[in-house]
Amino acid sequence: MVKQISLDAWQIQHLEELLKQAANAVTKTGNPIILYRQTLEEEDDSYEEIVCTVTEKYVVEQLVISGGVLPPTFRQQMIYTLDEFPQRLLRKSKDLFLQTIELLETQLR
Repeated sequence: MVKQISLDAWQIQHLEELLKQAANAVTKTGNPIILYRQTLEEEDDSYEEIVCTVTEKYVVEQLVISGGVLPPTFRQQMIYTLDEFPQRLLRKSKDLFLQTIELLETQLR
């Protein structure tokens, strides 16, 4: 019997593999890889954005507020394992999911 896999399941699996490769690269270099930055709100010289990075074992998504007279502040921090992040990202945004795959494919060549 031929095993069928959906496109979403394949993409999730592919992103998991890319994240593991990225985590290995981070281990070697000691520098986290930024997956994406999303500006949520911008007012005058201050802004609120989500910064998502890959570390040696996790994907860290942080809500950062900074600019103007405000020192950078981390309002929220979410930590995901490399296995759970792809499904969470796919539920959040298909476009962001695909952009993340493209970024990692480019950086890990």
